[in-house]
Amino acid sequence: QLSCLVKMVTLHGIPKDLDSYPKELLLFLSPADYAATGSCVQYFASVGKANVGVLQKESSQRKQLLLEALACLKIPDMQVNEENAEILGRLVCDLGGEYIRSSGGNLLKHLSQCDSFLPDQKEAIRSVISSGNTTFGPPEAWSALTLNELTGLIPVFDHSILQKIPK
Repeated sequence: QLSCLVKMVTLHGIPKDLDSYPKELLLFLSPADYAATGSCVQYFASVGKANVGVLQKESSQRKQLLLEALACLKIPDMQVNEENAEILGRLVCDLGGEYIRSSGGNLLKHLSQCDSFLPDQKEAIRSVISSGNTTFGPPEAWSALTLNELTGLIPVFDHSILQKIPK
């Protein structure tokens, strides 16, 4: 339905008020299509707020969106800083384990909003958390507030992490 709606909306070119449409429409456009109304950074900041779940997790469309976002934000070294994580929004859910490890704790808050993880993502999240080198500190120092912020990641924690969290 969304791809059909995009065709209708863009029939006579990209509308100037594109930002007033549902963010999910942008998932079916490319940054080049959006260029007339703004920059690629603006495009991906809007895409990051969209429900990327309308596209299948491992689909070529989602993979292509992530590649274009990384190129736009000039993230060649696999280190995503907090500012870029904010722009990527829900696209961080598609970052591979190497990105998660290289970015340290910068992605944890954003990753906690993801619906599911691939095995390499789970392993990377556990590795980052176990290191204790995050803004949340080591699991031994966590409070209920910390767990609340990381709620979406709790299913990823293994026994070695869970036993370190204070009761």
